Amino acid sequence: MQILFIDESGSPPPKESQKETTHFVLGGLIIPEDIWSKLASDLNRMKKRFGIEGEIKWRYFARNKPASNPNSLSHLSPEKKELLRSQLYQVIGRYKSIKIICVVTHVPSAYNLAYIKTANDLFWHSYKPMTERFQYHLQELERTVGQRLNGIIVCDHRAPKDDARLLELHAQLLKGGRTTISRYENLIEGLFIAPSHLSVGIQFADMVAGAVYRFFKARDNRFFSQIEGSFRRSSTGKLEGYGLVKLPKTGW
Repeated sequence: MQILFIDESGSPPPKESQKETTHFVLGGLIIPEDIWSKLASDLNRMKKRFGIEGEIKWRYFARNKPASNPNSLSHLSPEKKELLRSQLYQVIGRYKSIKIICVVTHVPSAYNLAYIKTANDLFWHSYKPMTERFQYHLQELERTVGQRLNGIIVCDHRAPKDDARLLELHAQLLKGGRTTISRYENLIEGLFIAPSHLSVGIQFADMVAGAVYRFFKARDNRFFSQIEGSFRRSSTGKLEGYGLVKLPKTGW
C-alpha cells in the first residue's frame, strides 16, 4: 500500500484577488505503508529533542512577532528552527521509497485559461494532476515489483463545504464521471480527510509544500534544494511533468 498525503501552501484566491496571491502549491508526499511508522517515530523523536508539543507547520518557522499568537515552535530560537527544518527534510531523504509530487499553480496565468473561473476551479485543476501522477507512480511500481499495488489519498481538511465538494469530485474521478487521462485502477476507497495535527504525513507534506512555494514565489531554493532528490522523476531523470507539475504548463 502506498499513501499519498497532500497539503497546500497558499490558498487559491478568487479571481479579483489574483494579484495579491500569485502562487498556489499542492505538496504531496507518497509514503509506503511500511515506512509510515518509521517516519512517525522519527517525527516523535525530533519533537521530543526540540521540546515541541503539538503539530509542526511551515508557517510556524517564521520569526516570532511581538503581537503574534504562540505556537508549538515559539520557544525555539531562529537557529534552532533552521536546524529542525533541515532535520525534517533529511528524514524525508533518508527513505528512498518516499517520493514527492507537487503541483505549482501560477494564479494569474491559470485564470487566463477558459476552464478556470473560480478559486474552486483552481484547487480542482491542481488536485487532478496530482492524483494522475500518483496513479502513474503506482503503475510504475507494479511493473517493477511484479505485483498489484494499491494506494489511498489523505488530504488536510479545509472548510467543511470545500471538503464535501472535494470528496464528491474525487469519487467522480475514480468512477470516471469526468473526462480523465488516467484510469484510477490502483486507487482504493474514497478520499480521506484528516486534520493536520493528527496526521504525520500531512505535517511532512506541509513542509514540502512550503519549500516549493518559497522557491517559486521568492526564488529562494534553500529549502527546495534539500528535498529535490526525493521528487518523482522519469526514467531519464526528468522532473517537470513527473514530480513537479506546473499549471499552466507554459507562459509564466
